[in-house]
Amino acid sequence: MWNYKIIFLSFFIFSIITPVNIYPQDPDIVAYLKQIEDGNKDQVKDELASLKEKYHGSSSVLFLEGVLTGDGPQAVSIYTDLLKNFPQSRYADASLYRICTYYYAVGRYSLVKSNLAKLKKDFPQSPYIKLMERNIPDDDIVSVETNNEAADTGGENIYEPADSESYNYTIQAGAFIIAGNAQVLKTELDSAGYDASIRKKTIAGTSFNILYVGKFVNREDAKNTLALINKKYFLNGRIISINSK
Repeated sequence: MWNYKIIFLSFFIFSIITPVNIYPQDPDIVAYLKQIEDGNKDQVKDELASLKEKYHGSSSVLFLEGVLTGDGPQAVSIYTDLLKNFPQSRYADASLYRICTYYYAVGRYSLVKSNLAKLKKDFPQSPYIKLMERNIPDDDIVSVETNNEAADTGGENIYEPADSESYNYTIQAGAFIIAGNAQVLKTELDSAGYDASIRKKTIAGTSFNILYVGKFVNREDAKNTLALINKKYFLNGRIISINSK
């Protein structure tokens, strides 16, 4: 697995050499991306509001907002909007790449495959294709989905418990880039009597904090709990099958 700084440096280089499709009032954000790579993310965050106001409707600023977003699903939503409204943006292929890494982190392998196929079709010369193939190989995705009957429906995926754990299902409540956001929700769930835990997963240099809730022998029990926490905490969780060892 590549180090985050290596991945980001690669991205920084690609952003310089990739042909530019800049829309009107679309600023060059390479310097801001370099600041983030150097650990000055908060400083760039402070400037985001003024950038959005000055360059309203900018695809580059929209991408920068996605990079700065700490919540995985929200970041995916931003990248999806960019692809929909600015399909020829300088950062369209980078957005697809980031969407793929997020879906891989949370086990949505069918969505990884479909977005990777789109990346190859729409941007055949993109340097992110090689990054994807080196960090998220197709055979790895296929091998996981072979053991996951519900993967194509976006339903269950495989979760590996510790050797001492014995149950059949858990709930994946969310995936967060910022650990503190995952911890806040975990504390709320624990206080309400739910058994929540956080596991870190690093994909293509980006670290995700995956929040799991409950240990269930029966799928029906997991389904009932899922309905309760989705409604109470405004989540979009899903049931996860335990990988038998």
